[in-house]
Amino acid sequence: MMAAVEEKCPVDGREDYTQDGTVDLKGRPVLRAKTGGWRACFFIVGYEVFERMAYHGISSNLVQYLAKKLHEGTVKSSNSVTNWVGTIWMTPILGAYIADAHLGRYWTFVIASGIYIGMCLLTLAVSVPALRPPSCGHGVKEVDCNKRASSLQVGIFYCALYLIAVGNGGTKPNISTMGADQFDEFEQKERTQKLSFFNWWFSSILFGTLFSNTLLVYVQDNVGWSLGYGLPTIGLLLSVSVFLVGTPFYRHKVPSGSPFTRIANVLVAALRKRKVPVPTDPKELHELSLEDYTKMGKFRIDYTTSLRFLDKAAVKSGPSSPWMLCPVTQVEETKQMMKMIPVLFATFIPSTIISQVNTLFIKQGTTLDRSMGPHFEIPPASLTTFVSIFMLITVTIYDRYFVPTVRHYTKNPRGITLLQRLGFGLVLQLIIMVTACLVERKRLSIARENHILGKHDTVPITIFILLPQFALAGVADAFVEVAKLEFFYDQAPEGMKSLGTSYCTSSIGIGHFFSSFLLSTVADITKRNGHKGWILDNLNVSHLDYYYAFLAILSFLNGLFFLLVAKFFVYNDVPQSKRDIAMEAPLSKA
Repeated sequence: MMAAVEEKCPVDGREDYTQDGTVDLKGRPVLRAKTGGWRACFFIVGYEVFERMAYHGISSNLVQYLAKKLHEGTVKSSNSVTNWVGTIWMTPILGAYIADAHLGRYWTFVIASGIYIGMCLLTLAVSVPALRPPSCGHGVKEVDCNKRASSLQVGIFYCALYLIAVGNGGTKPNISTMGADQFDEFEQKERTQKLSFFNWWFSSILFGTLFSNTLLVYVQDNVGWSLGYGLPTIGLLLSVSVFLVGTPFYRHKVPSGSPFTRIANVLVAALRKRKVPVPTDPKELHELSLEDYTKMGKFRIDYTTSLRFLDKAAVKSGPSSPWMLCPVTQVEETKQMMKMIPVLFATFIPSTIISQVNTLFIKQGTTLDRSMGPHFEIPPASLTTFVSIFMLITVTIYDRYFVPTVRHYTKNPRGITLLQRLGFGLVLQLIIMVTACLVERKRLSIARENHILGKHDTVPITIFILLPQFALAGVADAFVEVAKLEFFYDQAPEGMKSLGTSYCTSSIGIGHFFSSFLLSTVADITKRNGHKGWILDNLNVSHLDYYYAFLAILSFLNGLFFLLVAKFFVYNDVPQSKRDIAMEAPLSKA
């Protein structure tokens, strides 16, 4: 009887602490009731709202600034933007490594936020007379201006942009990962909340994006670039302040050593023992005890039969150095990171497709009728607002209605699998490029019928003819981008979550670099043999429709590759250590 009472009335208070290994900044266990959950995520999400406002305040209209102020042509300005965005999304690999191996997510984020000083330099570069490109004078259109920015002015502008990229490398892979860390998977309510976190994470981002794509774009086009970049700078300072205010509420994961070193240990050991036979019984492989992992604050991972070549690293043969013998859990961590690589490859083309939104789609808008009354023209970059609006609507419907309904039939907590969600988004991206191709063919046909062939001539079609491709881009993002981020975070091992998140960011970066390469290559190849080429500075005599059709074909072929990858992908099992803790949790309260 007493035992029953003790089981219902715990005396040691252990049930009040998180069970997932999270600690406070000083490494002490944290109380669930006073930390984490949405209480902490409100500050993290608040940061992201302002930070996205700052980022999109630059990127949404950057192609226009490069064309107007630095006088870069269609291909060069588009490539400048895609190369910068590509760098923005590649530097998180370094930030993820530093966080997972040394500093942890919080301190990596805080230090990287300081490097964001490049935003202040960018504002100075468009504001201070000595640093900004020379004015053409009153009444002179910038397109007719012969004045050019000096090498120093161009250098400072790009230096500021790439300083921002470096700062982003430390913040981007850690902020969303840290947000997911605020939910304890061993507590039913928090585990359920975590399933919705990434949906609402992207929804919150959209509020900052909406502000930048409407008000900031208008300010940049009609008031000035000084204020247009000054406001995002202030927003960035506010975002960091909001994040720091939430410090007492955050839960932290302890750095677990270099993920690259642990992966390299396994690869080198497996190669060195490539001729060693693997025992048929997995229990004969080298593995640490559950108690050893508990002392280290890590989870043990069960043996799997995938990528069996790597099992050689755990065969008990020869020296026992880390470069010759690795425990099964370390081998399984490497397997989990490597088996996601084909999925990573399948996301490069989708990132290439979506990079067109802030480059060629906006360039199209500059050739169309933008009038919204006698005294107002809609900035082409503001059409990206519809990407945010439709993504917000789609994410809300998906999370609040679709998932609960489908979950009832599939018994999957997410409704459908992450790869199914990603696959549906890839279909939508194919439809986007087909739609963009048809719209461009319509625009070119009207331009030719009316002999509108000048570089700066406007085709008499409303700019809102582009709305379908922007709106569909928002719907596709709600499937592709959310699924990518959640997939790479969810399928990465516990000690490599930031690295897993960097898979998502690097896919965007590589996609943008590939877009830049593809655009330049297609532009050069199609100019040969006396042809004008598909992509010229004058869009009214170009063939963007051919280029969009080419991207649609690439998207279709990539979709076939994705289907093959998804068919053979095996999702991770819950680690045995997690199952043990989940089962023992009620007993630990006694």
